[in-house]
Amino acid sequence: MKKQVNQVPLKPTVDNLARAIFVVNRHAKTATNPKFLYLLKRKALEKLITEGKAKKEGLHFSRNPKNSQQQSDVLISAGDYYFHMPPTKEDFSSLPHLGKLNQTYRNPKTYLSLSLAKNLLQQYVGIEEEKTENTQRPNKRTYQKPVFKKLGESYR
Repeated sequence: MKKQVNQVPLKPTVDNLARAIFVVNRHAKTATNPKFLYLLKRKALEKLITEGKAKKEGLHFSRNPKNSQQQSDVLISAGDYYFHMPPTKEDFSSLPHLGKLNQTYRNPKTYLSLSLAKNLLQQYVGIEEEKTENTQRPNKRTYQKPVFKKLGESYR
């Protein structure tokens, strides 16, 4: 049985923003086009850090490194939640390395709709999602039947 989700616009408090970032991040992992959701998460966390409402705690080894054997992520705390972001060059010199990620800690359960979370973060950060009317790729070629020529004939 799911809890009722209230559709009242949220105030941009640190806890509400952290909940919204958590929901957006969770949905981005399975979204068909996660770029905007990850951009929203990154911009919101950067703004929280510059305002002093979130704190960079240190560096963790990434659980799923891309092309290298080891990769580090920045651990950020905002309210009761913890998030990871790609590090900058300054982060390696200024933050302590915390080693492996602690698998026993989990962020608190959150019941918040994705649309409410996106709206809150878009208002907070000040960016809008681009609405695409055509869902197909604009550069997609149309199918052309192959042309078969007799042996020795030119294709031109």
